[in-house]
Amino acid sequence: MFVVGNFIITVAEILSEILWLYMWIIIVAALLSWVTPDPYNPIVRFLYRVTEPVLRPIRKVIGQRLGPLDISPIVVIFAIHLIRKFLIMSLIDIGYRLK
Repeated sequence: MFVVGNFIITVAEILSEILWLYMWIIIVAALLSWVTPDPYNPIVRFLYRVTEPVLRPIRKVIGQRLGPLDISPIVVIFAIHLIRKFLIMSLIDIGYRLK
């Protein structure tokens, strides 16, 4: 069973790193939205393509309740932290119990 435990731990750590990287992509996209970047820049287009599918539904739910302030990146970052602390840590605990 130690092989299954090690596999679960490895998958959990990879998921944690992917979520950490995505959190930083959202932070960079949010910072970039404060200036007027060139919309044809490949980096800007990549950031928009990667973050908009997650941010758009949150913007629809929140709406314009806070005026021009967009808090959808903050909500997503908070959700990423919850997932990393709850789901990932639970998977790691399960993996160690199977060892």
